[in-house]
Amino acid sequence: MSDAELRQLADELRAETISAVSQTGGHLGAGLGVVELTVALHAVFDAPRDKIIWDVSHQCYPHKILTGRRDRMRTLRQKDGLSGFTKRSESPYDPFGAAHSSTSISAALGFAVARDLGGASETGHGDAIAVIGDGAMSAGMAFEAMNNAGHLKKRMIVILNDNEMSIAPPVGALSSYLSRLYAEAPFQELKAAAKGAVSLLPGPFQEGAKRARDMLKGLAVGGTLFEELGFSYLGPIDGHDMDQLLPVLRTVQDRATGPILIHVLTKKGKGYGPAEAARDGGHATAKFDVVTGKQKKSPSNAPSYTAVFSDAILAHAAEDQRICAVTAAMPDGTGLKLFEERYPSRCFDVGIAEQHAVTFAAGLAAGGLRPFCALYSTFLQRGYDQVVHDVAIQRLPVRFAIDRAGLVGADGATHAGSYDVAFLANLPGMVVMAAADEAELVHMVATAAAHDEGPIAFRYPRGEGVGVEMPDRGVPLEIGKGRIIQEGKGVAILSFGTRLGEVRRAAEALGARGITPTIADARFAKPLDRDMILDLAARHEALITIEEGAVGGFGSHVAQLLSEEGVFDHGLKFRQMVLPDIFIDQASPEDMYRVAGLSAEDIEAKVLELLGVARISDQRA
Repeated sequence: MSDAELRQLADELRAETISAVSQTGGHLGAGLGVVELTVALHAVFDAPRDKIIWDVSHQCYPHKILTGRRDRMRTLRQKDGLSGFTKRSESPYDPFGAAHSSTSISAALGFAVARDLGGASETGHGDAIAVIGDGAMSAGMAFEAMNNAGHLKKRMIVILNDNEMSIAPPVGALSSYLSRLYAEAPFQELKAAAKGAVSLLPGPFQEGAKRARDMLKGLAVGGTLFEELGFSYLGPIDGHDMDQLLPVLRTVQDRATGPILIHVLTKKGKGYGPAEAARDGGHATAKFDVVTGKQKKSPSNAPSYTAVFSDAILAHAAEDQRICAVTAAMPDGTGLKLFEERYPSRCFDVGIAEQHAVTFAAGLAAGGLRPFCALYSTFLQRGYDQVVHDVAIQRLPVRFAIDRAGLVGADGATHAGSYDVAFLANLPGMVVMAAADEAELVHMVATAAAHDEGPIAFRYPRGEGVGVEMPDRGVPLEIGKGRIIQEGKGVAILSFGTRLGEVRRAAEALGARGITPTIADARFAKPLDRDMILDLAARHEALITIEEGAVGGFGSHVAQLLSEEGVFDHGLKFRQMVLPDIFIDQASPEDMYRVAGLSAEDIEAKVLELLGVARISDQRA
């Protein structure tokens, strides 16, 4: 295509992206911000031979449209549809899967080394291009990768997509540094200021670039940070101006020899008024009306778990000035936005840096404060070494508020909160709770606020609560004590977390057969309620545990207790219902739990199997 045709393509691509996301929901602003960059990259480079690696990859919808998937875009983030992120199994144009941030430079360096060492690839080996946002660049992993790449001196390209707006407003010294790169008036007068790599530019660019280099020598900022890491620096350039993007990318593609960083300025939500006007740039959206931008959300019958946590921590913070909150670039997603507004000196958004968030919270606790570290389950995984070494070993009272526990729906396996129970409950001194409903969550926040003897964690899912009556205020629970919900006989079902609703529904179906199970809510995976569990085992023929987590979690701890106490020697029938040993692709949470075998029907079937009762459908078969 000619450059004029590429500009027209970008306009059409933006319109198609808006149209598709309006029908499916998803990440909108990030993709709109890189439309021109996406077109330019595919025009200049030879994908999939050249590896275009999108950091986080929530901005990849335009890329998917251009790479043979336009006809499936209305299946985005749905069961059996396209993933909302890049996915290796979906297309050869997705060389590296992502959904967590700050991985692209490491992966690109791996591709560059594989190329130079003759690694096998069905699509061949060309350039490795990492596209990383300014928010993702704040994570330590990005700098670890750049330091290594600068040392190895392999030809690779990093495009810093600087939109001044990650999911939350960027925080920290790096964002200030990037802002200063183009805040000075001389930069605004130059189409493309370049420091370093001047020889890579075509002739017409060199005079202006040399002026910019000389100007930057007198400043305390510039491309120095990146050059000290071993990268040649080009920029900043306007990421929405094809007349700037195309010549620079073509020159770099033609002449680069080592690692180079191209600093591109973009606007999140570019070209769509409602997204541009949104505080988060239209980061994530439900289905919406294209004309007005108004989202089509179903009316809520109950508050979300995240909102319940938000209200509960605010109530305790009003009474205790030692309570503070830490989050990693997700104040909105974790419900801390109101806390941040009301208590700005006690709320800390540390950027995309979960390792730092955990150890920072540990320092706060060691200093006599009562920190709540609020992270999604899937993101807490990134700080696990710090949970072990800096929190648990030192028995510091950090309160972990774990949002998005269990299967989360449209974001799929990368965002599922599947493993936190397993990796937390094995730590000495760690208290691990799971809320069965929104009222229980209020009590668990109160429990965590009052617990100063060591680390404590409570987990809760994405989405609405179940509509139970809410307490006026939370009451601390007795550590390690569960509750009996319903007395029955024959079989006991011990639930940990919000599958309790499905257990109740299964019990109703079983009641029609004359089977009344005992139902218990464990509340705690650690410490276990030994007395309650052993009593259930003694009084019933069969015991089933159920949880929204992987093997190695709550049920495994119950099995260990029963084994130690010799309960199995007396003939107890015991089963664990956990997430299966697979990664479950995106679908509605209900569909995902059916795939996982954790629906009410699955629980009913498990009870009947243990009791040796055939279902009517089985008898007919």
